[in-house]
Amino acid sequence: MPALHLPMTLLPLFPGLQRHVDVEAATVVAAIDELDARWPGLRDRLCEPGPVIRPHIHFYVDGERAQLDTPIAAKARVDVIAAISGG
Repeated sequence: MPALHLPMTLLPLFPGLQRHVDVEAATVVAAIDELDARWPGLRDRLCEPGPVIRPHIHFYVDGERAQLDTPIAAKARVDVIAAISGG
């Protein structure tokens, strides 16, 4: 089962959400769909309408940059990184 590693910034927004979540998903978009089914509104934090991944969010599957249609193997690690800027 693929393991998603989520940014800490999401945890306070969704009660019960953990930093590491196992999902039954064959693609990145399917993983997002499962997360949103379990924590409604989470998709909106990761994607814009379309859906399109938000510009400040990056997905990596086993260390490789991923898009919504990127396949996820059964034992894959999916990292969700939120870019942070400041001055």
